[in-house]
Amino acid sequence: MPVKKLKEFLDNNHVKYVSIIHSRAYTAAEVAQSAHIPGKEMAKTVMVKVDGKMAMAVLPAFQQVDFERLKGALGAKTVELASEREFQDLFPECEVGAMPPFGNLYGMDVCVSRQLTADKEIAFNAGSHTELIKLAYQDFERLVKPKAVDF
Repeated sequence: MPVKKLKEFLDNNHVKYVSIIHSRAYTAAEVAQSAHIPGKEMAKTVMVKVDGKMAMAVLPAFQQVDFERLKGALGAKTVELASEREFQDLFPECEVGAMPPFGNLYGMDVCVSRQLTADKEIAFNAGSHTELIKLAYQDFERLVKPKAVDF
């Protein structure tokens, strides 16, 4: 079960969450629609390389990464989209493209869109294209300690 590591982490940190099984969907917008989650609460994880180091950019389903803005916000020399080939082995228990935005579990930095910080809840893929997890944004922030930026 791809989500086992994440659920154990949440349980060990006494986080209340809901696991939602939905029909197979690949884009964050499709997942939000399938699971009846508002698009502004559905977060997608985009893998980026910041000065050559793998990182996660977490943003609302409907938003796209503005690499120049992200580069400026992070004070980085380069920010670019990572290819699936570059990151697929970093998440062996996850389906490609369905990794949860918990970079702390994988030793990588996480940047979160400031838009998501305004929501009470956040929902995201739980390691597969058929399950998501929804929890309080405050718990996500406490556990992941993402850098909130505009991108």
